Amino acid sequence: MQILHKFSQLFPGIIDFCIQPKLKLHRQRLNKGLFLLSLVICLLWGQLVAAQTPNVNLLVEQGIKAYHGGNFTKAIESWKQAINEDKNNPTVTAVIQENLGRAYQQIGENAAAIASFTAAIQDYGRVENIQQVGRMKSELAQVYNNLGQPRKAIALLCGNLIEKLPSYEKPKNQEISCIPESASQIASKYNDKIAQVAALGILGEAYRLTGNYEQAIKYLQAGQKIAPEDFLILNSLGNVYNSRAQLRDLQADSAKKAGIISKEKELAQQSISDYHQAKEYFQASVKNARDRQQFIGEIRGLLNLIQLGSQSNQNKVLQDDEFNQNVTAALQVLETVPDSNTKVYGGIELAYLQRDSQGTTLFTACPQRFLADEIVVDLLKKSVLASENLQDNRLISYANGASGHYWECQANNAKTLDKTKLKTALKYTQAAIIAADNKLNAKDSLYLWEWQAGRIFDKLDNSEAAIEAYQRAFDILEDIREDLLTAERDVQFDFRDVVRPLYQKLAQSRLELLGVGAIADEKRANELSAVVKTVDALKLAELQNYFGNDCILSGLNPQQVGELLQENSAAFKNTAFLSSIILEDKTGILLQLPDRPTKFNWIKDPNQPGTDKIVSSATLQQKIAEFRQGLLRKEDINYDPTIAAQLYDWIIRPFVADLELNKVTTLVFIQDGFLRSVPMAALYNRENKQYLVQTYAVATTPSLRLTTPKLRDRSLQKALILGVTETATIEGKTFAKLTAVNDEISTIQNIFPQSQPLVNENFVPEKFQQTLEKSTYPIVHIASHAQFGIIPEDTFIVTGNNKKLTISQLETALRNLNSKPDSVELLALTACQTAVGDDRATLGLAGVALQVGVKSAIASLWNVNDQSTSELVKAFYTNYRNAGMTIAQALQTAQIRMIDAKKQGLNPLYEHPAYWAATIAIGNWL
Repeated sequence: MQILHKFSQLFPGIIDFCIQPKLKLHRQRLNKGLFLLSLVICLLWGQLVAAQTPNVNLLVEQGIKAYHGGNFTKAIESWKQAINEDKNNPTVTAVIQENLGRAYQQIGENAAAIASFTAAIQDYGRVENIQQVGRMKSELAQVYNNLGQPRKAIALLCGNLIEKLPSYEKPKNQEISCIPESASQIASKYNDKIAQVAALGILGEAYRLTGNYEQAIKYLQAGQKIAPEDFLILNSLGNVYNSRAQLRDLQADSAKKAGIISKEKELAQQSISDYHQAKEYFQASVKNARDRQQFIGEIRGLLNLIQLGSQSNQNKVLQDDEFNQNVTAALQVLETVPDSNTKVYGGIELAYLQRDSQGTTLFTACPQRFLADEIVVDLLKKSVLASENLQDNRLISYANGASGHYWECQANNAKTLDKTKLKTALKYTQAAIIAADNKLNAKDSLYLWEWQAGRIFDKLDNSEAAIEAYQRAFDILEDIREDLLTAERDVQFDFRDVVRPLYQKLAQSRLELLGVGAIADEKRANELSAVVKTVDALKLAELQNYFGNDCILSGLNPQQVGELLQENSAAFKNTAFLSSIILEDKTGILLQLPDRPTKFNWIKDPNQPGTDKIVSSATLQQKIAEFRQGLLRKEDINYDPTIAAQLYDWIIRPFVADLELNKVTTLVFIQDGFLRSVPMAALYNRENKQYLVQTYAVATTPSLRLTTPKLRDRSLQKALILGVTETATIEGKTFAKLTAVNDEISTIQNIFPQSQPLVNENFVPEKFQQTLEKSTYPIVHIASHAQFGIIPEDTFIVTGNNKKLTISQLETALRNLNSKPDSVELLALTACQTAVGDDRATLGLAGVALQVGVKSAIASLWNVNDQSTSELVKAFYTNYRNAGMTIAQALQTAQIRMIDAKKQGLNPLYEHPAYWAATIAIGNWL
């Protein structure tokens, strides 16, 4: 008899799946991977022989009866009373605290569960029951996994954290080595096979949650050796391979956009292989659970198998007939499952099942459901009923919220908006909000239901109630955003698909109320400030989501944008800030000036017929793409500025009077979406026949709150100059020679005599880091190809010997210097290449300086002619040494010199914006 099968026979009500949708996974698949492995360990109930009073035993038995009857709240009351009557007997309190921990988990009170398991560990330690100490550490680790805190789980289970290796490094053969007091080592010492499997299984799940799939597989396979046919281990292995397959899909897409075809094909094949491996594990898990009549294990395996078939439908991992058979089986098995997390979430998952998911977001969009409406309604009703029977607020919240969303979609799908169905949707949604708000146990779902309520109020023509709901959703999301966005990048949801629309909708609703005069004039400033806060939060969240950690926000100013403008009015004198927000059907621009009210305009075309003349976001995006493509056509000697002038009229001209009145000399752009890829300096004023940069110095920043406005003395600075002149091949992609790099390096050496050059074979990652460790360089100038992909791992700098310096390596090298007084102030990248048309790549470009901890960056939006770049760099650094000139002004002067190429004795071709417009100033522009 298998070890865990034996354990499940002894304790049939204990083994379950902790299905708590943390809404973190890529593509936002509900419970796709977060039906966490639960291999809980417990003592036999009633073994309280050391109890000092008969009443304690009675209370414990009452608690047991209530627990098995699904009344977890009553069980908790009985056990807490039992502890109070015999609180000085650790032999008794240890067992009761252990059981309390499980009961608290059942009702979603994880903080209380942690306290109880921690107390149980202490009490078992006091009576020297070390074997049970190890088991309790495993249970506590499981809670931390449920909460999305896998590193704490790993500390309990093993003590030694093995960091995930970057994808460009080959996996190392790291042995499983844990500290003596860890759960896994205690289980091994006492030859506790059940506890060993539990610890290894939960440890594997923890590593899956960190995105370290290789290590997760290693631990789970170690557990499988002890219990070869255990359905829980098999299920978790399926989850790991499924997660890795999705990551490889994302990596393949990034490689495709970066033009690395061989890497794309390799990753796509690896992804398919992982999907099929996941299928085999899920199928084995279902079979083994079915053979043992473990219905909860069977339904979980079936649901994972079905979701696998849905998300990989294009690869036909599951054929249609096989997919249908599994769905039918899941519906049948779900009927036999007792009220539990699995029954509630499983019913919701089946109700929202799609045959081809295409990344549709649950609860924020209306999916094309696979099952018939009558089946869906029945599943959702039973989920609500089961959640109420269990008295678990988290379950009640999700069941009602999912039901509300179903009726919201039904109302939308009617030929005319069905307000009766909307009111039904609102009733369920408000019940979900009440349950989620109970002791704030489900804040990670509360923002979803507030957002849902806002949409319903909107359709019921109650704009003010809608805005209030959107604002509450926004405030909650801001509060928990760090937990949602700072998980390892591999296991995050796709932020733009999931919560970006909330930020947009809140901003749009406020702006539309302003537009129709629904808000009194005295409140307009406050409303626009709220819009600015929303737009800024969106940009910060997208940046944090792109890099997948909180380092990017380590220098975040706690003050809001309005406060920063007021406090730094002297530093920001003659500076204007233009923020964009792209909505589904239109795009807005916010103008902010120190000590002036914020102004707002929708982008409009004065030549467009109609009264509102608003330019659609799709039209704007098309014009932006045409503008950028025109800039790249260097062979067109006579540049046609027609589109550049049109964009100037749309974006800049509505604010010209304000800019002139306030004597603005510098424009700082805080861009959204596809506008990030626009070289604003090249917009063209048809009235004075000048480019924007000829009137204003131009800079960009992801957020004003990430910018430190400080003008430094640059007269004594020295530079570390890195360059590659030779052809290089990285992952099958060839990067051309940069023949003018030697001249560029010589020019910078003349300007900064104390500089240190590293060229070709001397510029490799190891030498670069060693050089920085020996001395600090306020300027790091890199004259080499730099690629910015749609994911960070495809963002790198080409170095000598066909090697690459990844963004992670660059960050590690530069961030170590931040504590020094002369840390890196300026990072320059002069031969960049981004995935054309993909604003993720441009987001990486904008955030790279912040990610590596420098104040300012000079970089290019596309790969430019290295001869012209050398001229531009020479002029920029000469101006940069002038302490009275800001970075933005130094770049402006250099670009104007290129525009006046004939007068300056330069190649006349350099007048074309293709040769100068790509270079932008990022971050601190002073």
